[in-house]
Amino acid sequence: MSSTSTLGLAPHAAPVTAAPRSRRAVRTWLFVMAALVVAMVAVGGATRLTGSGLSITEWKPVTGAIPPLSGHAWAEEFAKYQATPQYRLLNQGMTLSEFQFIYGWEWGHRLLGRLIGFAFFLPLLFFWWRGQLDRRLSLSLLGLGVLGGLQGAVGWIMVASGLQPGMTAVAPVKLALHLTLASAIYAGLVWLASGLDRRRDEVVPARISGSALALMALVLVQIALGGLVAGAKAGLTYNTWPLMDGALVPAGLFSGTPWIENFVDNVTLVQFNHRLTAYALLILSLLHAVDVRRTAPGTGAARRATALGGLVAAQATLGIVTLLLVVPLWAGLMHQVAAMLVLGMATAHARLCRPPRPTALRVV
Repeated sequence: MSSTSTLGLAPHAAPVTAAPRSRRAVRTWLFVMAALVVAMVAVGGATRLTGSGLSITEWKPVTGAIPPLSGHAWAEEFAKYQATPQYRLLNQGMTLSEFQFIYGWEWGHRLLGRLIGFAFFLPLLFFWWRGQLDRRLSLSLLGLGVLGGLQGAVGWIMVASGLQPGMTAVAPVKLALHLTLASAIYAGLVWLASGLDRRRDEVVPARISGSALALMALVLVQIALGGLVAGAKAGLTYNTWPLMDGALVPAGLFSGTPWIENFVDNVTLVQFNHRLTAYALLILSLLHAVDVRRTAPGTGAARRATALGGLVAAQATLGIVTLLLVVPLWAGLMHQVAAMLVLGMATAHARLCRPPRPTALRVV
């Protein structure tokens, strides 16, 4: 349902009270979907941190939903894993129970992905059948659905990269792409949900609207860089702050050749870029909060900008703690989930700072 406006509103639209209810139902569904994506990212993070991502060596979108149910089936799955480079190079001698533990994380991650697909497409068809989605919203949701399907394919491409000879983990670029695509889907859900049933009591200058959108984009960039850090295991090195190897700018940032590959394979540059972008994001979010509070004091925009600045500061602190502790499981997961919360706040803030589009109300 599009935003209300006096343009095109039929004077005899008696059942107009049904429109807000239909919008609220769609908005609630979108926020629930966003929460499920956050859960998916958290489970994916746990799967990565426990080294479980390569435990299932085949992509079976339908039959893979059923785990091994007998001793023979478990033995077959374990034999497939024992043929992988990760087992031979890292996990030689792993017991069946240890394999079942890592298998459970990866299976749960894939199962949650399947459940998210059902939770998205079944309500989408229902709302479309009921006429509760206008053309613009329908196309946006279909676009997110396509991205969701692409995300599943990217996930398998990522896993397949870790099953290649000599590999013991997935390729960092593919992991970063997988995480960034999930984050983009999450941002899209929050963007659409935040634009429904809006009650605006202020109009902010274009400068603030533009800077809010830029902050949202920068958060996405930082998440992508975080995916590279995770993929390259760069967080396990240079576990000091604020210095790296005793310097603010460490040596060897472009020690590899060709130079472009340093941005992916050189753990020094990968971590350095993540740090620099974190500093930039923190400074810009705080400056944005000060700007909004001075320009539009007491407004919803000012409160959101302040909350965003606080979340970014908390996330930066958590990132430092995670680094200093050499990425324990609990800290790594908190850091990843907190990134989603920052992105959600940045997206909602950017959406609500934009002027509403003047469209006709479609009564259903």
